[in-house]
Amino acid sequence: MGFNILILISMLVAFVLTLLFGVVYIDFLKKRMMTQYILEDAPERHAQKAGTPTTGGVFIVFSIIQASLAALTMNQSLTTSALIVLITFLFFMLAGLKDDYGKISHKENKAGLSPRNKLFFQIAIAILPAVYMTLSGQTYLNIGQYSIDLHYLYPFFVIFFMTGVSNAVNLTDGLDGLASSNTAVAMIMCTIISVISGRTDLAIISSAVVGSCIAFLYFNRYPAKVFMGDTGSLALGGLLATIAVMGKFELWILFIGFVFFCETMSVIIQVISFKLTGKRVFKMSPIHHHFELSGWSENKIVIVFSLVSLIMGSIAAILFKILW
Repeated sequence: MGFNILILISMLVAFVLTLLFGVVYIDFLKKRMMTQYILEDAPERHAQKAGTPTTGGVFIVFSIIQASLAALTMNQSLTTSALIVLITFLFFMLAGLKDDYGKISHKENKAGLSPRNKLFFQIAIAILPAVYMTLSGQTYLNIGQYSIDLHYLYPFFVIFFMTGVSNAVNLTDGLDGLASSNTAVAMIMCTIISVISGRTDLAIISSAVVGSCIAFLYFNRYPAKVFMGDTGSLALGGLLATIAVMGKFELWILFIGFVFFCETMSVIIQVISFKLTGKRVFKMSPIHHHFELSGWSENKIVIVFSLVSLIMGSIAAILFKILW
């Protein structure tokens, strides 16, 4: 069976499983009253989102894992790297689920994991791929034909990188369809880059994420029937980072995940500006809320941000091909 067919199979299986699991899981969430509690300082129109089922990331993750394992087995490419990617993905989901469950059980958005505890879990999970890559001697960063070996600093870089990307996707998950659409675009580019570099295993997993995120948009587009929650956003961010680490295209995530990077930087800039000058640069951060308070509809923000992701990601894929 051809390699391209397996990428398509992985994507389609994840797409179908996400739709099927989604219907059943959302019904389960409604019966269990596992719904979202909105931050008090969120934009006013977000109040209507209260009561929307959350933790939808559960059926995203299980759909991706099942589709990936099926395609990887069919292709006989269930490598150690692939297993580490999927195991790390699952652990990030569990960390996010613990955070979401704390909010639900205490009926308060801020009642989940504390920032310190969330960071602890992210660092602990990132240690697995960091140690694996270090022990296998892959402690270098690539840009085309050039590379720099970080040696003993590499595991620290991986931990910083993975927690950063995971949090970046988590910050982006603030509007209906925003995180899932931009993750789908980013994973399309990861699939392309993995194909170019000959990483069949990573391409199959990335394509499964594309299929699942597109299917999830059926439930998550405005007005959302379910939120992925930290269960989904932390997991997808962690997966994006792990695939980049295993595929040795870590630095390309600045282009592939450009929107996620901008969302994170907007928060950092806002905090620094307010502490130093007492003034805010944006009406609200992350930056998607700035555009929301400027009068943009949620659909417009999602479309524009996704187009930016597509443009920047395409540039990354083209440059990667040229430099490869």
